[in-house]
Amino acid sequence: MIRKILSLLNKRYPRNFILRKPFWGSLIIMVFCFIFTILYKPLNAHESRFFNYTVTMAVYFFGSSVCVFALINIIKVIPFYSAKAEWTFLKEITSVLMVLFGMGITVYFMGFFMEVPINRWNLATFVDSCTAAFLIGVIPLAFFTLSNYRHLLVTEVTKDFEPDVDTSPVPGQEEKIEIISRLKKEKVGFYPHEFIYAESSGNYVVFYLAGESGARKVVIRNSISDIEQQLSVIPFFIRIHRAFIVNVKKILSKKGNTLGYRLKLSGSDSEIPVSRQKVHPFDELLSRYK
Repeated sequence: MIRKILSLLNKRYPRNFILRKPFWGSLIIMVFCFIFTILYKPLNAHESRFFNYTVTMAVYFFGSSVCVFALINIIKVIPFYSAKAEWTFLKEITSVLMVLFGMGITVYFMGFFMEVPINRWNLATFVDSCTAAFLIGVIPLAFFTLSNYRHLLVTEVTKDFEPDVDTSPVPGQEEKIEIISRLKKEKVGFYPHEFIYAESSGNYVVFYLAGESGARKVVIRNSISDIEQQLSVIPFFIRIHRAFIVNVKKILSKKGNTLGYRLKLSGSDSEIPVSRQKVHPFDELLSRYK
């Protein structure tokens, strides 16, 4: 039983929208909580000593949203929760709980200013503030977290492949590819066997190419869609994500399920994602070359 719980908690899970986008996430929480309290007046919510009920709720949830924005950004820089680390269900749940606890603390301390002066410095008042923040704030957070529930219902698999053995162009069989930038001022040339993957980076595309001394990077100003079109003549190159094009012959392993994969490629230490929409065409192409 304990093993099953640990397996569930450590299962890969997408970070929900609120946790990925601090500004929009905090705005969603503020708007939702405000509308919810105006419509239903839950948990004996009442006006403050300075403002009417509507303004009181607006002030409370504006303060809470500022806390949420700051807290999510703080969570992102904690090594355990960093964007570079794999996100899991445990990280999702603990992040949500930290955000809710932060909202409760914010409401508690705002109450010293907003409410009628009484002895608020006690555990019961603190618990009431945290409970109110949790019961209201958990609704939008839980909605975005549970919308990804299907990731808990699929089994993750790992499959390894033989490494690519093409280390030099075969005379007469490989033609050099020349990629030209949108502005026609830059170009990069390489043989198909040298290509590992390409990654979109803002207005640029970074090519990772195999060489005798290891992978080298070449940056060119262009869009990933235009690069995809220029590389479409090579049957074993495929776009697997909005930001990535890979050489399937370079794939060493795939890990994941029908909701998406992570790839390890020969000549690269990076882990490349395959989006859910690209899983089927990717598997079809991979079966031809691996």
